[in-house]
Amino acid sequence: MQAAHHPGRVPGLDLLRAIAILWVMAYHVTSYGVKLPAIAEVGWMGVDLFFVLSGYLIGGQVFAQCASAEGPRWKDFMLRRALRVLPAYLAVLALYLWVPGWRESAGMQPAWQFLSFTANIFPDYFNNRAFSHVWSLCVEEHFYLLLPLAVTLLAWRPAAWKPVALVLAILVGGVLARALAWQLEVAPNLHISGGRDDWVLRFVEHIYNPTWARFDGLLAGVVLAALRQFRPGWWAWMTARAALFLATGLAITASTTLLLFVGPPRLATALAGYPLVALGLACILLAFASPQSPPGRLRIPGARLLATLAFSLYLTHKSAYHLVRTHGEWSAGGPAALVAYAGAALLIGALLHLAVERPGLQLRARLSRPRRALRLEAA
Repeated sequence: MQAAHHPGRVPGLDLLRAIAILWVMAYHVTSYGVKLPAIAEVGWMGVDLFFVLSGYLIGGQVFAQCASAEGPRWKDFMLRRALRVLPAYLAVLALYLWVPGWRESAGMQPAWQFLSFTANIFPDYFNNRAFSHVWSLCVEEHFYLLLPLAVTLLAWRPAAWKPVALVLAILVGGVLARALAWQLEVAPNLHISGGRDDWVLRFVEHIYNPTWARFDGLLAGVVLAALRQFRPGWWAWMTARAALFLATGLAITASTTLLLFVGPPRLATALAGYPLVALGLACILLAFASPQSPPGRLRIPGARLLATLAFSLYLTHKSAYHLVRTHGEWSAGGPAALVAYAGAALLIGALLHLAVERPGLQLRARLSRPRRALRLEAA
């Protein structure tokens, strides 16, 4: 089968990445007294949008290699992922470990959990909330480890039913994992509000954070990447109807929010909420993924810059807010406070990107360039 061409950078995807980081930052800044529109209350969905984007982009890279004559190069894949994540992540982790004033909360999980990317598996939100937002990066790191295994298994004696079965198994497995966590960890504590056994804390620790319960968004992105690479006819048909998929995605996301995420979480939220959010966001991404579609061509000033800074902003924005609160008079919130929080976050995020993240990406490019040159010479 003729593989689809892997597209270059699409403005629409930069816009989605910018929206995702702004949404997350808006969600967290409301904890500092800043009043924002109601959509900020579900800004945690920005993380789910990041998951769908990561599944689509990383899956696309891997599937493009699978379709090539050489096949996937897993050592290169792991090296590229490490140089993408580790320099900035370890720099920020060092600040959290060695500069207590950097922490937005006094308590912090043990260093080994952050170094092993298992902080989301052993959370203790009652005592340790500093750098807790790294849970989503842990999920992504586990995805990087499991994706090669999944692709290798699918490539062994390939059959059309195998990817379908794997997708269904992951979906059903996630639902069952969340159902079990609800019954064992959340339901027995529904009468407890406050303290270590607060039922909402239990929900976050055992349903919202663990990797096995949160693969829906990444899976949705990977499915889109597989369709683009291996079913180019289907992909062309879908992207030609970008407006329809955009409207459908917005409708699914909005209705799921209103029905399942307004008010305290409940069993239906745990079982169906996250797969439906992933489906809605995947439809939205589909609308923005093609450079030929109107959403895909949409260029908003500043979107590419925010997309470029997104990882550094994600790592540092909560500490930036904390520093502003600690050293300024912003307890009342208001527009001036919002400007101060946003300005500090952008400044610190930009400094991290320029000083650490970008050099890591430049090193990655230098290390991968000789490999590409050798492959061209061999050809």
